[in-house]
Amino acid sequence: MKKSIYSILIHKIIFIAVLFSTSIINSNAQTNKHTKQKGEIIYHVFQRSFFDSNGDLHGDLNGLRQKLDYLQNLGVTSILLLPLYEADCYHNYFANNFEKIDSKYGTMNDYIALVKEIHKRGMKIYLDMETQYVTEKHLWWKDAVGNLKSPYSNYILFKDEAHTIPETMVFNLTELNSYDGSKIKITTVNLKNKDVLNYNIKLFSFFTDPNNDGKFDDGADGFRLDHTMDHLDKKPTLTNLFNDFWLPLIQKIKSINGNIKFMAEQADWSDFGFEYFKKADIDRVFAFGLTYAILTFNKGKIVKLADTILHSTPKGKEQIVFIENHDMDRSATVLKNDSSKQRVAAALLLLIGGVPSIYYGQEIGMRGHGGFGVFGNTDGNDIPMREAFEWYKSGTVGKGMAIWYKNTGPWWGHTNIKPNDGISLEEEQNNKNSLFNFYKKIINLRQNNIALSTGNYQNTENDNNNVFSFTREAEKNKVLVAVNLSNQNQTVNLKSSNAKYIPLYGKAKINNNNFQLNPYEIMVWAIQ
Repeated sequence: MKKSIYSILIHKIIFIAVLFSTSIINSNAQTNKHTKQKGEIIYHVFQRSFFDSNGDLHGDLNGLRQKLDYLQNLGVTSILLLPLYEADCYHNYFANNFEKIDSKYGTMNDYIALVKEIHKRGMKIYLDMETQYVTEKHLWWKDAVGNLKSPYSNYILFKDEAHTIPETMVFNLTELNSYDGSKIKITTVNLKNKDVLNYNIKLFSFFTDPNNDGKFDDGADGFRLDHTMDHLDKKPTLTNLFNDFWLPLIQKIKSINGNIKFMAEQADWSDFGFEYFKKADIDRVFAFGLTYAILTFNKGKIVKLADTILHSTPKGKEQIVFIENHDMDRSATVLKNDSSKQRVAAALLLLIGGVPSIYYGQEIGMRGHGGFGVFGNTDGNDIPMREAFEWYKSGTVGKGMAIWYKNTGPWWGHTNIKPNDGISLEEEQNNKNSLFNFYKKIINLRQNNIALSTGNYQNTENDNNNVFSFTREAEKNKVLVAVNLSNQNQTVNLKSSNAKYIPLYGKAKINNNNFQLNPYEIMVWAIQ
């Protein structure tokens, strides 16, 4: 779910919900010369806000390509983009044309060049796809409304037999209010129409293998399926979609490239996604429940959700673990800019299991929260969570700053990007104690330890309600992780048999199953 028109539901869900097992690098990809990759780490980027290569203030595909060294230096292995297709919405959900790339992002040739460069580096790229809705500028709408003889007459839903009134979209809305003052009319696609299914198969097939040569060096490695539902938005005719639409689509694309990964944004955030695995053959879902638990700093909730989500995910399926995304308040803001808490949350994200996903700017502590409607009924309310990546200590000034929203509304006057506030790559990259370098250390630790990168999760009981401890184990390698969730010193007694513990991160020592942790301290030991 997206956009500010969704804000009420989004933030309600975040209140409830703030109240990837790993993949081996694609066998077709070249060996990564920068990092020894053992597990996957996704970098979820809103490309419009990342890096501008041509001076128009919009982040673009060439800008992202120029910053691949940065991403590999950080240690991520995969990139997840927001939608690329032509759309009036700044986030590019709700397409005018699925087959065209937003001109602000560049050209199809720019996209192919980016994909090939990513693959040359041994990395992966995933595309966010939402084909359940179209705008009034889409061919299907323009040709089908009021025209029963249109070949697209049944591609979208209508309220009347004469096909003069397009059906509503999510929440029975007919239009969105854009940040620039425009109104965008949107309707729902008829996913029960076999022609629509076939169109989607062709669309996904193109992005899987653009030149149809079977090599996939120019193709996406997978797709994020936005707002995926078995019964879409309670529309009476759009039922049993897992079986009738999503499953045949997924099976067909996998017959083209068996390594493709499909990840679904389950529309019910309280659900753990198990139905998606079983009925639609989805490979990955997003662990919303675990996100909520981590950000509470409540040991009981973390243990309960981790045990449920990580243990119950079927073999061969994966949970994507995250603490931020484009619809949620920045974790730095949720945690009230407490740097110690940000480190604990980051450590849990990267070490607990599943496939971790880092939202762009999270690694430098970027701030931002949804407007909760304070800016009116507009998708501008969500711009604070999608601001320009902070490259420079000067704030919004500097080459490549993607401040596409400059002077467009009150969100600009309330920007979180401030000069000399310690939150920028320039200020953090040479500071060994910065959040950025903490992320690098934990990522490096994870990627160079097979247990942490691919191992099974198991809660390890202890006698302290403020200390969460767990093990990860793979290929006869086993590690113990312990984090102090409080701002007080804690003494801990492990409820396990004696073993030899060798510190991998941190300095605390375990003697007779006992150890002490400083406030918000993070420890990792190898177990022998």
